[in-house]
Amino acid sequence: MKKYILVFWLCLWWGYGTYAQVLQLTDAHTGEPIENATISSRALNVYDMSNANGQVNMQKYTGAADIEIRVLGYQSALLSYADLAAYNYLLKLTPTLLTIDQVTVSAMRWNLNKKDVPVKIQSISSKDVNLQAPQTAADLLNLSGAVFMQKSQMGGGSPMIRGFAANKLLYVVDGIRMNTAIFRSGNIQNVISIDPYLLESSEIVFGPGSVLYGSDALGGVMNFKTITPAMSIDSAVHISGNADFRYSSANSENTYHLTLHAAMPGWGSATVISFSDFDNLQMGIHGPQEYLSNFYVQHTDSADMVVKNNNPHTMQPTAYSQINIAQKLKVRINSHTDLDYGFIFSTTSDFARFDRLYLLRNGLPRSAQWYYGPQIWLMNYLSLDVHATEGMFDEMTVRLAHQFFEESRNDRNFGSSILKNRVEHVQAYSLNLDFIKNLSTRHVLLYGAEAVVNDVTSEGTDINIRTNTSSGAASRYPNSVWQSYAVYANWQYKPVQQLSFNLGARYNAFHIKSDFDTTYFPFPYTQASLQFGSGSGNAGILYTPAKNTAIAINFASGFRAPNVDDIGKLFDSAPGVLVVPNTKLTAEYVYSAEFSLTQMLGDWVKAEAGAFYSYLDGAMVRRPFSLNGADSIIYDGVPSKVEAIQNAAFATVYGVYAAIEMRLP
Repeated sequence: MKKYILVFWLCLWWGYGTYAQVLQLTDAHTGEPIENATISSRALNVYDMSNANGQVNMQKYTGAADIEIRVLGYQSALLSYADLAAYNYLLKLTPTLLTIDQVTVSAMRWNLNKKDVPVKIQSISSKDVNLQAPQTAADLLNLSGAVFMQKSQMGGGSPMIRGFAANKLLYVVDGIRMNTAIFRSGNIQNVISIDPYLLESSEIVFGPGSVLYGSDALGGVMNFKTITPAMSIDSAVHISGNADFRYSSANSENTYHLTLHAAMPGWGSATVISFSDFDNLQMGIHGPQEYLSNFYVQHTDSADMVVKNNNPHTMQPTAYSQINIAQKLKVRINSHTDLDYGFIFSTTSDFARFDRLYLLRNGLPRSAQWYYGPQIWLMNYLSLDVHATEGMFDEMTVRLAHQFFEESRNDRNFGSSILKNRVEHVQAYSLNLDFIKNLSTRHVLLYGAEAVVNDVTSEGTDINIRTNTSSGAASRYPNSVWQSYAVYANWQYKPVQQLSFNLGARYNAFHIKSDFDTTYFPFPYTQASLQFGSGSGNAGILYTPAKNTAIAINFASGFRAPNVDDIGKLFDSAPGVLVVPNTKLTAEYVYSAEFSLTQMLGDWVKAEAGAFYSYLDGAMVRRPFSLNGADSIIYDGVPSKVEAIQNAAFATVYGVYAAIEMRLP
């Protein structure tokens, strides 16, 4: 009996060892393993990525005749399963820094080749992050050279792409929109909540992206993909990790980081923890004299005092700290189904609005204090990936997410005892259904649906710092519910290998309901309800007449639906100016055209040039307004001119760009 049991286990072990072949990918020059390489077979409709050791389990590729292996920075390979067996499942990829035919992870919400996408995309890999060592994700985007970054203070970073900024750009993390109903038209700092150490890759998609991503994607989409936990390709448990410490002299930064990976058969885990502490920023010694920080305000003995800054090149106060924690889990339910769970948490300390602290009134600082409270972002999500061999889709991804946001503003006039505190909370719920179907070797259909609900609560409190008592005050926003429901479809057609057509459309329905509190401010209404719909489309052509040449033409429209910040905001934007709610807004639309040409000269020079034009219609801008028939009122003891966000403008943005990349020896 024991002999038969031994034979059975030997047969099982032999069957597993021969069936579950492991492909090893290495750099042909250095022999180092290559991680995050994409391995796919279009005929079998399967897809994988190499783990941190450059390994891939090839079990589901058995018999495939079209195994394609791609990774940015290396020559692509197209082989059969038999070819890999002949190489003894060891494949050495040749580095090539420059190439037209690269992989784009998220431009079309699926893993598609760049040669099939007619829009301009800038990719930032994890290697770029390691090389540049950015302090925040805002610095990461800035170092890409493709995004202009505005900063009013430490703890800031508001991207601008092709003339669009703030809530006219869309932030996406692992396929889930980060934008909420209180993203404002002024500079926003939410991108710093994303930990650069957590990112596997980032992509900047230029131009309108509303067909695939919905509202806010007027100027572009910034898509951040976090690290994917690796699963063990054998029966062993693999534990790995790394720790970092970084010091920067410009702001005395101290950053501590830890990443831990655990891989077992059928599941994987990744834990990322980062803590950063930033002191006051040191400016350069050759800048304009008017930028010097000559003073700061100090509160002592129940009085505000203007204190001389002994080192005017130290921007005081700008110090702050930040904590980022993330946990990723990946479970393989069966050969066709994967389940992913992600937990991301980020919080900052208080950080000063530095530019506001240097505004003067009657020769004295206008504000004794002006700072943002902790910026908190928490996200939990489940993602289910299903591969099918027949039916309505070849692959389906279902994403269910919950996000929590907290932000606050605190300001106190010089000499005043009242600290004005305004706090906002957003509970954001979303459901995304994305499908891809290869109708034939020439036709690919991408389609899906999305539902987003934002529950916004806003509170106002006046705190007497002398008596340590508080009282209610007007909030920044009305308590509101913002809802968005959408369907989309995108069709790709390749009549020949050198030519690719893209055609897409989306329809979005919106509903906003707000409750206005007239206790502290004389709103002419107590409730507002808006319902409207918005549509968008795109059409593009990508022509590659030769292996080293690509010509792209793309037309697209995008929209931004009014949110709670647009229709319900109450704040003093500047001394003597009060912005009040306007409940009669509609969406603003952008119409864009772009042409680009990319040419490779050998494999060491890449030249790219292009031109774009965008027309923004029904733009939401601040304009003079009346409240209860008056164009100015007394607010917080100050005569203030009344303004409101209105669909009162149009804008054109056009430009050209050119770039040359060279691979040096």
